[in-house]
Amino acid sequence: MALLSIVLPSYNEEQNIANTAKVLSDLLEQEKIEYELVFISDGSKDATYEEIQKAAKNNSRIKGAKFSRNFGKEASIFAGLRLTTGDAVIVMDCDLQHPPQTIPTMWKLWQEGYEVIEGVKADRGKESLGYKLSAGIFYKVMSKLIKMDMNASSDYKLLDRKVVDVLLQLPEKNTFFRALTFWAGFKTTTVEYEVQERAFGTSKWSLVSLMKYAITNATSFSTLPLQLVTVMGIVSILISVILGIQTLVRYLMGNSAEGFTTVILLILLIGGFIMLSLGIIGHYIARIYEEVKGRPKYIISEVTGNVQGEAVGTWKK
Repeated sequence: MALLSIVLPSYNEEQNIANTAKVLSDLLEQEKIEYELVFISDGSKDATYEEIQKAAKNNSRIKGAKFSRNFGKEASIFAGLRLTTGDAVIVMDCDLQHPPQTIPTMWKLWQEGYEVIEGVKADRGKESLGYKLSAGIFYKVMSKLIKMDMNASSDYKLLDRKVVDVLLQLPEKNTFFRALTFWAGFKTTTVEYEVQERAFGTSKWSLVSLMKYAITNATSFSTLPLQLVTVMGIVSILISVILGIQTLVRYLMGNSAEGFTTVILLILLIGGFIMLSLGIIGHYIARIYEEVKGRPKYIISEVTGNVQGEAVGTWKK
């Protein structure tokens, strides 16, 4: 019988672990789906891992791992993927804002032959206006950068084992899970869902963290920001040529150009372009530096439950 693995990245989710484990277990047993739940504590500062250990003791189908420190959601997802043994794998949020009721539909679509089933938000739920605006900007910018519709994708998805194996073979450290499943190009379909309210706690995402996430993912998956440097250079040249022609015409007409203000503004404009360009190039160099160092995506300090193979330690992929 086919096995379904569910990966649940967790950061300071001590209040949600027991409830999430129970809700998912009850649902999957009711649907008669063989399963395993894989919780990853991403350097949580509360008792998240202790709650994972309790859940694993109560249910042999639950296992988990603890990072030595916070490595981020992308690292948590890939660590969870590596610890799975299922024929299909679902990645979802530990707070159940990704509704478990969608899982049976995803499972049936997988049985029909689809290899990637994307969860698509039909409704963002009750979010603050500021968060909705920042998320909207984030999705529009990222869609342009990586040339895919971010609104037609989310971290909530089901992957066939062959897709998981392909993703785990990718050598880069800086990954963008949501876009990589699109890039991989397997047989894909979508399922709509409505974002649910958290039962406990608050979201760990803020405007600042969302911006950092966007910048990191944009530079790890797209070279378009580098092309922006070229565009800014062309704009600077055009502005300089126009101002140069204007100054020459006024000189030939006998009108001495009062160019101090114009020169200052031009210097500030070009200087701004140069600094922004250096920042973009510097960010890409930093990404290259991180990759060249060859440090692992994450470090697992402890595991619980029925974890197969060598899990404690470092993983480079």
